[in-house]
Amino acid sequence: MTPAGPGRPDYSVYLVTDTAQCAARGRDAVATVAEAVAGGATAVQVREKDTSARAFLDTVLRISVVLPERVALFVNDRVDVFLAARAAGARVTGVHVGQSDLPPGAVRALIGADAVLGLSAATPAELRAAAEDPARVDYVGIGALHATRTKTDAPPALGHEGFAALVRATPLPAVAIGGVLVADMPSLRASGAAGGAIVSGICAAADPRAAARSYADAWASGVRA
Repeated sequence: MTPAGPGRPDYSVYLVTDTAQCAARGRDAVATVAEAVAGGATAVQVREKDTSARAFLDTVLRISVVLPERVALFVNDRVDVFLAARAAGARVTGVHVGQSDLPPGAVRALIGADAVLGLSAATPAELRAAAEDPARVDYVGIGALHATRTKTDAPPALGHEGFAALVRATPLPAVAIGGVLVADMPSLRASGAAGGAIVSGICAAADPRAAARSYADAWASGVRA
């Protein structure tokens, strides 16, 4: 695992937003993010699968205002939204894309050398390609750790053993995603993961601050590989 360091995002408690789950709890994504960061979330990815580009951009801009400098802010899939947010002066860290989105080389050419590029990967071949890509993939999201309903095109569940094997196969910082529970965090850290990406565990929680704190405490209790 590559640890967090100066200029490197802390991926340990990586919140991925789900507007519908937040709304079901009577709050928007911005309020959820603010509470989660207060509780210990260290990175935020804004994911808006079913909204307009304008609404997506508005959410990113509003979230960027509530984030402290230490918390990284990623845009899911939409390079255009990332570029528009950056042009508007927002502090956006980078973009996270999947295997069916623009290839890393095209994304890097658009976002520039200073932005952080994340890529979803689920197989040894995908991880090898990410590590060897001259576009420089900065970290990978590996999943699904468990079966999940928040991502309909998620690959089959890996479980902890399968996830750990993939972490060992890549030199890149790796974040687990897919049904990540508080109880998973110590094992993820022990396996060499850079963190756990959480959707429902925080967005659907009655108290997102307390939920994020539970994830952060569980991560801290784990033994680093």
